[in-house]
Amino acid sequence: MDADALTAARRQEWARLDELGRRGRLSGAEADELVTRYRAASADLAELKTSAGRTPEGDYLSTLLSRARLRLTGTPDNVLRQVPRFFLQQLPAALYRLRYTTLAIAVGCIVIAAIVATWVAGDPAALAALGSQAQLEQYAENDFTQYYSENPAAVFAGTVWTNNAWIAAQCVLFGITGLWPVMVLIQNAVGVGTAAAVLFAFDRGDIFLLHIAPHGLLELTCIFVAGAAGLHIFWAWVAPGPRGRGEALAAAGRSLATVAIGLVFALAVAGLIEGFVTAQPWPWPLKIGIGAAALGLFLTYMLLVGGRASRRGATGDLTEYESGTPRLVAG
Repeated sequence: MDADALTAARRQEWARLDELGRRGRLSGAEADELVTRYRAASADLAELKTSAGRTPEGDYLSTLLSRARLRLTGTPDNVLRQVPRFFLQQLPAALYRLRYTTLAIAVGCIVIAAIVATWVAGDPAALAALGSQAQLEQYAENDFTQYYSENPAAVFAGTVWTNNAWIAAQCVLFGITGLWPVMVLIQNAVGVGTAAAVLFAFDRGDIFLLHIAPHGLLELTCIFVAGAAGLHIFWAWVAPGPRGRGEALAAAGRSLATVAIGLVFALAVAGLIEGFVTAQPWPWPLKIGIGAAALGLFLTYMLLVGGRASRRGATGDLTEYESGTPRLVAG
């Protein structure tokens, strides 16, 4: 199919479609005509894409069809339909895409934290570089545990939540750099390992684990997920596949930005646990059980709900109506 020949043959029809798409008010006959011309132009666009791929004529026709579609469909979906779609399809599908990368990051961070903790706790020089004997003892005996109770629970939970949500958002938003998520993850792992080393050096390793576990199970998982999202965005830029680099990056950014929004809610739960559970004088099995239950719910949502959404074709990206007609590619 010659794109120029098709354009010459359909020029007047497309001009009429453009006119109807721009007109303020349509009569009943004009509305029917708009539908008819929209269908005909859609067939023309499909023929152009099939025979010639992406062309200036096809881009022009896509613009006309987008304007006509807005006239035909009117306002976007009602929010009562958008919210369930986001939480039952877009968000879990985006999380599901990150499952293996998240697992790899979790294993890597745990290994780094363990290496740092073992090295610092077993090397007097490395331990001394963190502070004097009195300072380290004060941290191990008092400061570490008082951190969870020195402020009102609501204030502490809010502070922890906003701080962690900002860290997670940075991992996603600056993921295109490739370096930022890695830097954040390594800093986090080294920080956890260093704190563990100090407490283990003073035979208070059990206190460290018991205070980290209730909220850390969910909180650290959220940071791992955020890092995975950022690295996926970076990889979409490095290896876009059959699509253009800009298209691949835009699709990854749209779909995985939903992860940052979802993690805000998950980290709010982790913040509530850290503020209202960790410092409570409750039995440790109960406190750790609450943290484990929160993590279990998150993983169920990520793997089961996300897997079901993914099998139904959801990717976490916007719908075609919201993002525009995608470019057809082979492979």
